[in-house]
Amino acid sequence: MRLIRKILSHDSDTSRKTSIIALPAAAYSQETGVEFGALSIISFYTDKADTSTRSSTINGIVTFTTKKQSNFVIKPDIWTSGNKYHIAGTLRYKKFPFDFYGTGNTTNLADKDPIEQRLIVLNTEAERKITRGFYAGFNLGFENYEYRDKTNGGIFETGGFNLTRSGKVIYLGASVILDTRNTNTYTTRGNYLRLNYSYAPDFFGAENFTGSLVKADFRNFNRLSEKLVLGFQSTFQGLYGSKLPFYLLPQLGNDQIMRGYYTGRYRDQNLITAHAELRYRFVKRFAVTAFGGTGTVFRNGSFGVDDLKPNYGAGVRYFADPGRGLTLRMDYAVGEQRRGEPRQTGFYLALAEAF
Repeated sequence: MRLIRKILSHDSDTSRKTSIIALPAAAYSQETGVEFGALSIISFYTDKADTSTRSSTINGIVTFTTKKQSNFVIKPDIWTSGNKYHIAGTLRYKKFPFDFYGTGNTTNLADKDPIEQRLIVLNTEAERKITRGFYAGFNLGFENYEYRDKTNGGIFETGGFNLTRSGKVIYLGASVILDTRNTNTYTTRGNYLRLNYSYAPDFFGAENFTGSLVKADFRNFNRLSEKLVLGFQSTFQGLYGSKLPFYLLPQLGNDQIMRGYYTGRYRDQNLITAHAELRYRFVKRFAVTAFGGTGTVFRNGSFGVDDLKPNYGAGVRYFADPGRGLTLRMDYAVGEQRRGEPRQTGFYLALAEAF
């Protein structure tokens, strides 16, 4: 009964103590067998006395499968006292299969080719407040990719993509950020704009990538009533260089942007998206959402309005910590239906809001 009261209670924790949420994770697919593990989020304040300091979090997930595959991720997101500095990063190791369909925005389901992937990602971002709502910073990252085609004669080998089976990249970049959000968790008002340019020098030679990556992320939030919020997000990513390896191409679809599409079903040199989400928090512990948007991937000079793909769906939010706006998110999303194929859909269970 104490557990039930805690889960459903409308009371908020105002002590600003460290909060730890841990959940089991389980799944099954033909490629992985049984997948099991845990995911967690640690929330804390670097300055408990300053109520303007935003909540810092450390997200983590570790899973293993009965076919000897593994996935390990740690993502810290730290705000110092008075939000003077913002430090974020990712540590990821992944030995997992994924489905490769080729490149472009018209790939076919029949070309699905299961690929074994071994991935190491290390990156960090550090930003400093210049004035109220304005930040500038840098980012540094390293990524290492290795692939093995699990099916002889699949599109990975025969599609004419000149694909390499491994690659490394180091990149260094700079960012400017405009951030007037009232909170970085469950935002109800304000704007967010982040522009980033990163450059990958010819550090590893051979077929490894040398070139530039440009990212833009704009968000706007408006409170329509005490319980109703309208959020909007638009993103852009572009990869530029003489050699564009498939593993670095921007990908349409994940649990945050263009929900409803399998990550990597469509990938190309540029990615553009726009979507809105209506959030109704009818009690402190629960909210419901409806969302919809559009997006596509394209090569330089080939963007067309007719290529934009739809997505829409709905979801439920459970506030594990109502005072800090920490949510557990469950979404069901729908995408396009290509001729001769079932409609693309996705179900997502995740920590924190999509944006």
